[in-house]
Amino acid sequence: MKAVSVEEAIGLIPAGASIMVGGFMGVGTPERLLDELVRQNKTGFSLICNDAATPGKGVGKLFDAGQVSKLTATHIGLNPKAQQQMLGSQIAVDLVPQGTFVERIRAGGCGLGGVLTPTGVGTLVAEGKRQIEVDGKPFLLETAIRAQFALVHAFLADYLGNLTYVLTARNFNPIMAMAADTVIVSAEHIVPVGVIAPDHVVTPGPLVDYLITNG
Repeated sequence: MKAVSVEEAIGLIPAGASIMVGGFMGVGTPERLLDELVRQNKTGFSLICNDAATPGKGVGKLFDAGQVSKLTATHIGLNPKAQQQMLGSQIAVDLVPQGTFVERIRAGGCGLGGVLTPTGVGTLVAEGKRQIEVDGKPFLLETAIRAQFALVHAFLADYLGNLTYVLTARNFNPIMAMAADTVIVSAEHIVPVGVIAPDHVVTPGPLVDYLITNG
């Protein structure tokens, strides 16, 4: 794990990269990292996140700036700008049932090829996907999701990169930290090693590549 400035960390992300962003409607979202991503004005991102947030908040800032080319998410219903871009064929959108979404990311983080789920069998979701029967019941094979980068927000980080989260701000952050090649973390507080009790560590330091300094 390396402590770096936000400018340096975001500078590692090239245009067109695939990026996972933690958060649920802006809660638990690494706003500081997204602000810098907008400032550096790179485009063509394949964005993987639970939702499109709202204009001016969370990942909504990336749609405001026209930086997304593809979105994989569970819904975009509260962001009219993302809806307009989808309807205008400016972005490709892959809507995934939320339980399937999180399990596909978890599979990516655990080195699995995918998951079997009954969700979507017999619907449009099943089009183009393998259907596998288990004990007489049909399941869809949903492939694992990984990304080149994950932008994660934590409540506490220590000097080794161990992370802990607060309440619902935890949401997708821990599993995304497992499913990306490079993990960049912003934390509300950075504390000495030992302040976070070992059994309170949710994301262990070896998963974190870059921690943003609070200076």
